[in-house]
This record gives sequence, C-alpha cells and structure tokens, in this order.
Amino acid sequence: MPKVWTEKILDDPELYLIRIDDDGIKYFEATWDIPEGITYNAYLMKLEDAVVLFDMTKKEYTEEFMEALKSIVNPKEITHIIIHHTEPDHSGALPAVLEANGYRAQLIGTSFAKRFLEGFYGEKVVENFYTIKDGEEMNISGKTFRFITVPWLHWPDTMITYVVEDKLIFSCDAGGGYSIPPVIDDSDEKVIEEYLPHVTKYIVTVIGHYHKYIVQNIKKLKELGIVQEARMILPGHGLIWRKNPMRIFEHYEAVGAGKVKKGKVLVIYDSMYGFVERRMEIVLDELRKHGLNPVVYKFTDKEAPAVSDILGDVPDSEALIIGASTYEAEIHPRIRYALYEILDKANYEKPVLIVGAFGWAGVAGKKIETMITRSKFDHVDTVESRGWPTPEDEERLREGVRKLVRWIS
Repeated sequence: MPKVWTEKILDDPELYLIRIDDDGIKYFEATWDIPEGITYNAYLMKLEDAVVLFDMTKKEYTEEFMEALKSIVNPKEITHIIIHHTEPDHSGALPAVLEANGYRAQLIGTSFAKRFLEGFYGEKVVENFYTIKDGEEMNISGKTFRFITVPWLHWPDTMITYVVEDKLIFSCDAGGGYSIPPVIDDSDEKVIEEYLPHVTKYIVTVIGHYHKYIVQNIKKLKELGIVQEARMILPGHGLIWRKNPMRIFEHYEAVGAGKVKKGKVLVIYDSMYGFVERRMEIVLDELRKHGLNPVVYKFTDKEAPAVSDILGDVPDSEALIIGASTYEAEIHPRIRYALYEILDKANYEKPVLIVGAFGWAGVAGKKIETMITRSKFDHVDTVESRGWPTPEDEERLREGVRKLVRWIS
C-alpha cells in the first residue's frame, strides 16, 4: 500500500495537498529506472463559493486518492477541476472523480488537454470542459486564476495556474522530480541536497528531448514577473517550494541550459574482456593528472548501470568520454542504446572524446564519431586500436585526453 499524505498547507486560502507515494514503481513511463520512486501531487482549494481541484493521480491509486479526497470534501462540492497536463499519472483518477462529483465540475485546460482527455477517457469527461487561451484570467469565488501555457514541458497540452492574489504557482510536471522525499516541502536543506539530483534525472529523462523549451518557458514566466514574486510553487511530483520558490526553477533553468560543474567529466564505457577497460584506466589516470573529476559508468559482465542515471549526469558535465567495443561490426549494444538516449534527451554543446577497441576490424569509433558530429556535441578526437593497448596506443590516449583538457580550459 502506498503512503498517502493529506496535508493542509495553507489556511488562507484553505489549501490541501493530496500526495501518493509510489514506492512500487520500477520504470517511469515503462522506460526509466527509478528505484527511488516518485510521488503524485494533487491540490484542493476551498473558497467561499467554490472548491477547486488541481490535477489528480495515477489510475492505479484511484481508490486511495478518492478516500483522501473524501476526507477533505464531498466530491459533489467540487466546482472546478484544473487540468495542467493530461498524462495519466496526473489524470488517471479523473473518471472516478467526475462520477463521484455527478459531472457537475467544470474542467479547465488547453485545447490539447481537451482532445487528449477525450481520447483517453471518452467524450463524457469533456462535456463540461472550458478551453483557456494563453494568459487568460478567470474569477473563481473572488480569486483571479491566470492560466499560462508552457508547451513541451513536457507535452503540448501543458499549462500552469497562477493564483494572482495569493501568488501561488501550480506547475504540475514543471518543477517536479523523482524520489519520495520524507517531507512535503523545501524546509530541510539536507533533504533538498539529496533531492535535487533526482530532479535533474527527472528533467533529463522526462523533459530532456525538449530541454530548449525549459529555458524559453522559464524566461516567459520571468518576463511575466510571476516566478520572482511567487509565494509558493506547487508541482505535480516531489517537494513543494515555499521557503525559496525561485530555487526549483533556477535548477530547471540550469539543467535546461546545460550549466556545467567545473572539472566534472562524464565517462561511459563497455568492456567485455578488459580491453576497453584498460584503455579507460589510462584515460582516467590522465584526467586526474589534470585535476579533473571523472564520474564513471561502465557496462561489464558484472554490472550494467541504469541509462536514466547516466542521463542525469550529462547536463552539468564539462565533457564526455565514450569508450566502446566493436561488436558484430557495430557499436556495443549497451553503449549504442546509452548514446542514442544521450543524443535524444541530453543533446548539449559539450566536447566528446571517443575511445574504441576491436578484435579484427574497428567500426564502433567511426560510427560513434558520425553520431556525435550530427549532434550538438563537439567531436574532439577518436582513439581506436586493436586488442590490448600498446605503448603507442597509450600515448595516443593520453594525448586525446590532453586535447579534451585544452578544449575545456
């Protein structure tokens, strides 16, 4: 059974969090390894003449969600349901909520949201749907609700709600992160330090394909002035931000822009029989001689790191080093998959050194080089050779690292 949080987070306006801690999930979107789990956050606001529900939860946890909701309010009293993003981890409980509500509530969202909800749950759920325009304001029981579209964070349907008088931003996926924090907000600095790497991993795996839109949309919100004045940011996953609301969007902005951590170099390689690994030992030795801090992921006969974890280490790395075996006239399959996802989800202007080993014919190095040169990454050098590295190979490897160092200096 998941833990369910039902917490009053404000008295004026009367605002509640309903949080489901999903510790049973293994692969987010059936793809990304998240042993750390995830939360689904919904919010309920009680006003004088209205009750507003902001998003919901995954269908799997509908029963738990409905029980928590009913502990706060009779579902028939809900007058508005704001749909920030229709992905089923936020909308899965909608049919049950509407049934308990008697279909009285007005749904509010973008035109894309209406189309998606109809496709997911049928025409009946959108019979009372109001389609917003970007920047539109609506008065609900004396409160001004401003709806701002932020497309591609991370679907085209995505919007946020800003409650003007109370300076509250309901941001759904924007501002979210993986893991199940032991608290509901940003009041504990130790919790934040442990949480932010999970946020980075979330941003890259979930929104990374559209990471340029992170910077664009946060710029849009800053130009509107709402991020700077926000009293609280309330995402659909993870921590609520009220001690320092700007911090989460600043983190998102840094990841979206690929802001680097000085000296960090991401090293990824496979090694079936130790040939690539020996080359990478030389590479790592040379990196450390230059005072750099490698973060290493290796695929061997004893370990296979999660690609989602690798992706989380790309944005703030100064450079990447990719080591690969030639396998059946191709890139080793583990590296090929990891590289494919890096180029799709974390495609930044960062230098890359390629290292390869082969038995009878070298292919992997050139194929990786082709992939890199077609991306935003900058190709520094390719050092590929047969079998166990010779002294000449070692010198070429060290010179390749020195070229990389000069590139980032």
